[in-house]
Amino acid sequence: MSPLGGPETPQETVEFGRMRQEPHKIRVEVSTSYLDEQSSPSEERYVFSYTITIRNEGQRAAKLLTRHWIITDANGKVKEVRGEGVVGEQPRLEPGQGFRYSSGAVLETPVGTMEGSYQMVDADGQRFDAPIAPFRLAIPGILQ
Repeated sequence: MSPLGGPETPQETVEFGRMRQEPHKIRVEVSTSYLDEQSSPSEERYVFSYTITIRNEGQRAAKLLTRHWIITDANGKVKEVRGEGVVGEQPRLEPGQGFRYSSGAVLETPVGTMEGSYQMVDADGQRFDAPIAPFRLAIPGILQ
């Protein structure tokens, strides 16, 4: 039965290929570097920097509220980091606008991964998550 009490009808989804409108679409791009001068492999300290570019490819302005990172080293040790904003800011991105920042991570192994999400809010107060796909942290030449 349908909610109105009439006969049940199949729901139809209409999508117009790539022309489908997406109110919330945040693209996250990452580049990483190993910081040899701050690292100390003999003390199991490997320091990496990463630069994140966040771009609003959706139709609505969005503000970054919080971040959630899952950092995993080669031994399987997992560290979760949660906090407000990024580098002390909560950027508001209009459609087509981007924001870039750099930060760092310290691992006990020469290889690891990071992944996570940003919690965003649009101008109407609707909250949504912008996923950050897993990316690798590795000293140069270790992975061929």
